[in-house]
Amino acid sequence: MKPTKTVPYISENDHVIMFDGVCKLCHGWSRFIIKHDRKHIFKLATVQSVQGQAILQHFGLPADHFDTMLYIENHQAYEKSTAFLKVIQKLPFPIKLLQVCYIVPRFIRDWFYDRIALNRYRLFGKYSECLLPTADHNSRFL
Repeated sequence: MKPTKTVPYISENDHVIMFDGVCKLCHGWSRFIIKHDRKHIFKLATVQSVQGQAILQHFGLPADHFDTMLYIENHQAYEKSTAFLKVIQKLPFPIKLLQVCYIVPRFIRDWFYDRIALNRYRLFGKYSECLLPTADHNSRFL
């Protein structure tokens, strides 16, 4: 997606990972980020939150059907496998070694991403409602 000037709730230097807050896989991914992002590079937001809904609307994405993680950096949004790999680039060694997946053409990476994303509730489960961050993680969320 093309960069845009002002994204709601996001400052110029923010690196924001948006995820489905009721998805158990996505929630696990956010906990993984919090654990391994020792430099506190990333901010997190659920797509169901007020902030998440405004950001989705800003980029013209559906606000009621979530099939992908969204990563925003420099007011540019990335989706699917590219979003995942952009995040991986900023995590410490040895996690960043997963960048080698960039050699796989995007249409193939995204095909695999879609298989997981479209079946994530069936494979990993779903919470009945969006989980709120714990008090020690509040600063990591928009």
